[in-house]
Amino acid sequence: MKKIGFLSFGHWSAAPHSATRSASDVLMQSIELAVAAEELGADGAYFRVHHFAQQLASPFPLLAAIGARTKRIEIGTGVIDMRYENSFYMAEDAGAADLIGGGRLQLGISRGSPEQVIEGWRHFGYAPAQGESDADMGRRHAEVLLDLLEGQGFAQPNPQPMFPNPPGLLRLEPHSPGLRERIWWGSASNATAVWAAQMGMNLQSSTLKADESGEPFHVQQAKQIRSYRAAWKEAGHTRTPRVSVSRSIFALVDDRDRAYFGRGDSSDQVGVIDNMRAVFGRSYAAEPDRLIEQLRGDEAIAEADTLLLTVPNQLGVDYNVHVLEAILTHIAPALGWR
Repeated sequence: MKKIGFLSFGHWSAAPHSATRSASDVLMQSIELAVAAEELGADGAYFRVHHFAQQLASPFPLLAAIGARTKRIEIGTGVIDMRYENSFYMAEDAGAADLIGGGRLQLGISRGSPEQVIEGWRHFGYAPAQGESDADMGRRHAEVLLDLLEGQGFAQPNPQPMFPNPPGLLRLEPHSPGLRERIWWGSASNATAVWAAQMGMNLQSSTLKADESGEPFHVQQAKQIRSYRAAWKEAGHTRTPRVSVSRSIFALVDDRDRAYFGRGDSSDQVGVIDNMRAVFGRSYAAEPDRLIEQLRGDEAIAEADTLLLTVPNQLGVDYNVHVLEAILTHIAPALGWR
């Protein structure tokens, strides 16, 4: 059994055939898609965060709005770039969004991906400390966030406060119990997956990975997941961790699907991203019977407990509901995912 959700990058553009022509379109349609996905029986609504781009950027208002409109579906990110984040303010925002949603927030964070601008985090007021890289800074911000989400008091109270304080040191509010265990780290390498396990975070592995062996993407990703689970066990954590992988999967069940995605098989691609040799996983698009057989051979999907389906959000809510329904109806039962 697998949890199956969608992952939206939240693009908008003024292109003639775009169903999302503004930021308002994307935000409102993201809410509607999450509501519809819950009605279909999907398990998660996840959103990518990019700054300085015509894409979703500030996730917490959106996550809170979805939390207020839904009752069951997990609400998450994949991922928030921690180089840009004030960990203290983020802890408050995350706590509020999680409480509004009734404890359903699954917060994916990471060092981040290539940016639209040069060192965009500097515009947000952040810079690596002496001897740090920007990746080190992102991990440092993450570690501060994890400590804050534990909910322990750390701030000395004012002896003459405006409002009465509880006894002892004060923590950030609102605090949402359990959120610390629902933090995920988006990892592109085996080493950062091991670090995430040591830190007690769940693992998000996307559609690209550092090319560390020259093997097919899904094989390398499966090995990354196994390394993560071994490190989790060695760290002595008592709970069972969760692991998600992201895939572009389209069942070709009507003429629209064939027009959009029926262009033949894709394959892994190798390129350089942020000075790292990376392997990019293939997209899957085929008639249901053939698609089922292709997916049976994906080792990383088999290893993961959660599958996030990347959706073409610019094609509109109705079409994306159709995409999700096709996977949930035609594909997932045949593979034993549901």
